[in-house]
Amino acid sequence: MSGRNGGQHPAAHAHTHMATSSITRLGIVLALTATVLIAEVVAALLSGSLALLADAGHMATDSAGLVIALGAAMLARRPASQHSTWGMRRAEVIGAALQAGMLSVVGLVVAVRALTDLVSPSPVASTPMIVMGVIGLVANAVGLLVLAGGQGESLNMRAAFLEVANDALGSVGVLVAAVVIAVTGWQQADAVASLLIVVLIVPRAVSLLRSAGSVLMELAPQNLDLSEVRRHLMGLDGVVAVHDLHAWTVAPGLPVLTAHIVITDEREAAGATGDLLCAMQSCVAEHFPVSIRHSTFQIEPAGHREPEACA
Repeated sequence: MSGRNGGQHPAAHAHTHMATSSITRLGIVLALTATVLIAEVVAALLSGSLALLADAGHMATDSAGLVIALGAAMLARRPASQHSTWGMRRAEVIGAALQAGMLSVVGLVVAVRALTDLVSPSPVASTPMIVMGVIGLVANAVGLLVLAGGQGESLNMRAAFLEVANDALGSVGVLVAAVVIAVTGWQQADAVASLLIVVLIVPRAVSLLRSAGSVLMELAPQNLDLSEVRRHLMGLDGVVAVHDLHAWTVAPGLPVLTAHIVITDEREAAGATGDLLCAMQSCVAEHFPVSIRHSTFQIEPAGHREPEACA
């Protein structure tokens, strides 16, 4: 006998509403980012600024990342079907992983170029840097305001927010470098600003990639101790063993758990397995830092205590 706490419920409607909100937010920010990108590339070529070019490269990555995020958010709206029983919600995790990977690659490329320019700097015109730094900062500030309310909706939205936040920090770096060059003439300020942008980009990208990877590798949800889950289930009346206990995350906010529960002959004879199923579902939904609303339990008699008993 098995029991499942899942199926269609208000959470599915809430997810659809959030996905629609995410698409609108991402569309607005993508339009802003693409516009600034074009202007920034032109200004970087005119000024010869590596920091500005680095920020433009970052903006290009962000534009591509936002396209990925927008596509993932649209896929995530697709309902579950016989062939895709959870829908396409994991598309947002894949999108976040792709964005994080792109950010990491751009960061490493810029770091190599910046280290070269520290030794042999190229002449930089500060005025275009200042103009584009201000334009970029304003556009990124607007983008952050648009995305701020949605970053908790999914890993995909968190990735998009992170990219725009890094762009805003990059614009600040460009402005600071431009002012230093204009006032002191120290051309290496451009390369230093580029390295600072990289320092801000890469660790956050790696952290995001790790979070996405844990979902794609179907690791147990963070902060969920399976040994504690086992101990709680074993403490229920009539339970003598718990095996094949698995927990993973289909998509952020959608943890899943399955287990085989061996019960005493007396509990089986009493036929009170319905109450036991309710107790187990309530246990995993309420007793741990990660609330698991989708759980499946297979109840087995004592004779099936070993997983290989039916082999």
